[in-house]
Order: sequence, then structure tokens, then C-alpha cells
Amino acid sequence: MGLWQNGRMKRFRSKGRTRRPRHRRRAPLARSVLRVVVLTLGVLVALLLLLILLLRWVDPPYSMYMLSPASGPIAPSLRHTWQPIHALPLHVPLAVVAAEDQRFPRHRGFDWESIQEAVNARLQGARLRGASTVSQQTAKNVFLWHGRSLTRKLLEAGLTTAVEVLWPKARILEVYLNVAEWGPGIFGIEAAAQYHFGIPARHLSAEQAALLAAVLPNPRVYSPSRPSGNVLERARWVERQMTQLGPDWLAPLQLGSGPAAGVRTDRP
Repeated sequence: MGLWQNGRMKRFRSKGRTRRPRHRRRAPLARSVLRVVVLTLGVLVALLLLLILLLRWVDPPYSMYMLSPASGPIAPSLRHTWQPIHALPLHVPLAVVAAEDQRFPRHRGFDWESIQEAVNARLQGARLRGASTVSQQTAKNVFLWHGRSLTRKLLEAGLTTAVEVLWPKARILEVYLNVAEWGPGIFGIEAAAQYHFGIPARHLSAEQAALLAAVLPNPRVYSPSRPSGNVLERARWVERQMTQLGPDWLAPLQLGSGPAAGVRTDRP
């Protein structure tokens, strides 16, 4: 319907047909939920990275493994005392590196050569052996739980990368020495030295350091102070590896001078 005005027809619009203002479409619920999830994850990752960065200078009083039920009761006579790596004789960290991760000063968190060797050995029918580095074990002990789930391994890989980027190598090894388990409820190199040998960690001999490093694969079964034949054999192997590597092997870590300046071979 229309009206003629000035020789032209003009369309008549009733008040009931007036155009409604357009409203902006609301985002679908799924998109809003996804946005909240991504934002939450981003905040959590940022906080975790901030915590990792803070631990570059602040010594963690406990690790997640220490607080987990799997760690068992901590020996009541022991107190977790932090021991700076520069206060230790060099043969203490050298023994751990020789036993656990000889490429530690050179790799960036993951020893791809050891991983490839473990995979090849498994394909040939051998038992699957671990290829975790000191960096991976540090990330696992400080921030995660123990287990073999895929979720934990993925988290461990991400945390290891962050630790390698945000911490110097010397700090990674120092944290490992202070959170590693050397017996049921015995955590840290100072507690291990006091419990097994009755001396401070700074007085450990090369032989005692090798014995401690020899039990790291399974400290709840083996004892450095009451070593079995297998432990003694592995300790001798660790000492040979320490000699072959030499103190200069840890030179990239810049551990400095003083008590850690040389490998002591004196025995009590």
C-alpha cells in the first residue's frame, strides 16, 4: 500500500513495522567457556614460571615428593638442611654426575643419545632402562609426583625445559643434591652424609661420595653405609668414571674454588 506524493508513490509504513535495532550476537557458550579455560591455564602457567624463576635464588624447604605419601615418614632424627653446592668438595657432585647423567654439563635437559640407546636396546629385546637426566629428575622431585603416567611425563618435559631455561646448570645440580632421596625418608646430601657416615656433607670422601651415588637408582633397597656386593661393584665403577671424567668435566658449571676446587681421594 502506498500514497502518491509529488507525482511519486511513497510506500506507507505502519508503526508496527518499524525496524528493530540490531543487537550484537552473543558468542556461543562453548567459545566463552574455552576463553575462560585458556585464560585460566595461561595464568597458572605464568604463576608456575614465576615460581620456577623464584626458586633460582630461594631454596625450596621441601619438594613435592617429600610431601607425598609415597615418600614415607621422614627420619625424626634428621632435619632437612640445605647445603650450597659451592660448600661441597667437587667429588660429591662429580660422583652424582658420573653415576646418573654424565652428559649433564653439555645437554639442555634431555639426553637424546641415551634415549636413542635405550630405545634401540628395547627393540633388541633388552629390558627398558631409564634415560632421565638430572634436570628431569630435579623437575620431577621438586614439582611432581612419582609414577609412569603419560600425563606426568608430559608435565615433566615442560618443567624440565623451563628449569633449563631459567636456572643455571650449577643451580639444577645443587637442587638435585638437596632433594634427592638417599634412603627411606632421608632427603638431601647433608642428611645422607649425617645418617650413613656420621659426618657433614662437606667432609665426604671420594669413596663415600661414590657409595652415595651408587644407590641413587634405588635408595630404598640399597644402602651406602651397609653396601651389598652389587653396591660396592657399582661404587667402584662410579669411581672409575669420576677418574675418567676428571674435575674439569664440571668446569662449565663454574662451581668456583674452595672446598669444591678439586677431587679429594683421601679416605677416612
